[in-house]
Amino acid sequence: MRLADVVASVSLATDLATGQVLEHGLRRALLAVWLGEEIGLSREALSEVYYVALLGTIGCAMEAAAFSQYVEDEIAVGERLSKVDPTSQMKIAAFFLGQAAAAGGPLERAKKVAAVATSGDQSARVCRDVSVQIADMLDLGPAIRAALGQCHEQWNGKGPRGLSGDALSMPIRLYQVARDAEVFSRTGGLDAALAVARDRSGKQYDPRIVEAFIPRAPLLLHRLESESTWDAVLAAEPVPIRRLTSDEFNHMAVAIANFIDARSPYTLGHSRAVASLAQGAARHLGLTEAEATIVGRAGLLHDLGRAGVPVTTWDKKTPLSPTELERVKKHPSMTELILARSDALGHLGTLAGMHHERLDGSGYRGLTGSFLPVAARILATADAYQSKLERRPYRDALPEDAAAEWLRAEADAGRLDADSVRAILAAAGREEPRVQEPWPVGLTDREVEVLQLAVQGLSNRDIASTLVVSPKTVGRHIERIYEKTGVSTRVGATLFALQHGLLDAMAVQRSA
Repeated sequence: MRLADVVASVSLATDLATGQVLEHGLRRALLAVWLGEEIGLSREALSEVYYVALLGTIGCAMEAAAFSQYVEDEIAVGERLSKVDPTSQMKIAAFFLGQAAAAGGPLERAKKVAAVATSGDQSARVCRDVSVQIADMLDLGPAIRAALGQCHEQWNGKGPRGLSGDALSMPIRLYQVARDAEVFSRTGGLDAALAVARDRSGKQYDPRIVEAFIPRAPLLLHRLESESTWDAVLAAEPVPIRRLTSDEFNHMAVAIANFIDARSPYTLGHSRAVASLAQGAARHLGLTEAEATIVGRAGLLHDLGRAGVPVTTWDKKTPLSPTELERVKKHPSMTELILARSDALGHLGTLAGMHHERLDGSGYRGLTGSFLPVAARILATADAYQSKLERRPYRDALPEDAAAEWLRAEADAGRLDADSVRAILAAAGREEPRVQEPWPVGLTDREVEVLQLAVQGLSNRDIASTLVVSPKTVGRHIERIYEKTGVSTRVGATLFALQHGLLDAMAVQRSA
């Protein structure tokens, strides 16, 4: 397993979440690396450029999810945003205010516009928090971590952190030019890409990078269209090629699962729980350890395709429209599509793409039992059971007994595999108590309690009511949580909590 396989697949998922065509991230990475080669960067520097360009919009995916409370479809907004000039504060402000005012009744629109107008640089801080944490989760090193934290900075110093000139890392400077060159050349041709490069030179872009890009643009963009994108991305991975051990890949798969699940407060920790149940059930049914591992990994990655469906759809409290339902039903196939490009991950995508299938053909893709291997039956059962244990915007979580009875009824009706149901319930009953160890980074029991409530979307006032304390006390707890965890937004805190297992069921029981 190559690190490039994993990171490039995450880049594809990020394309879906930010409204870009699939492979946008791969193509901008190629442009950035090729341009870096042209200007004579070292092998080490090119390696940093490669991973920064692949993951440059990773934080934007969560930034968009956070903005979803103001719009009907944050993915469509992301696609339109890529054409807005970030060097013009007036254009950016007008864009976001316009998007917030586009849906709902007059009062609702007014509230959204007011909220967006007062949000300041919150979105940029979400992006930065997520970017640096993902770099940490994927163990990409301090240089890449620092560069990803500069995703919204500008050459002229008018970005959110005020970094300017050579204070911006070389990877981020190349990424910015390559990102926009890919978008504008694809939608408007060479002339459009060159016009944007010239217009933003000295403002968003390092003028020296623009000067190097302009004469080389025709050849680089032609090369981009003449090569197989996935193969070219793997070929462009700077040497020495980093290969992952099994444990390293498992760690990264957990990080990816946390990233996807954190887009909605209703799915926090979902994929990890599904993976644990599915892997345990596979062992219970006598699958080999290698087969059980595959089922567990597919469980971690099964919801990658959720990135292609707006958060507003997942979090909707009323029944979905036919269009929304059809979009939701496509998310397993999008998971398969994301992973299919990689020879190393394709088999996981095939299995993960069947997690909503049913034996009688009533699942999302209409596959029947004869087309569903044992591993797929286990995964579908694990996902169904775990989903019932979790609250959704339109219902409360079911108690374990009720969820188990529902699962048995689905088997009796011929929709879920009876052996898989028994194995999942056996796996759920074999969980051992969590070893009581100190909380990470010195968090106290009360701070963990506050964090668990905060990442579920509760306001300070709601948390205060739940814990029978004052909102001011909750505010002080949150400030200390941010200080200890090194984040500055609830989105960043959510990823921290997921990565350290603070939202696991046993963690909740311990703090109670």
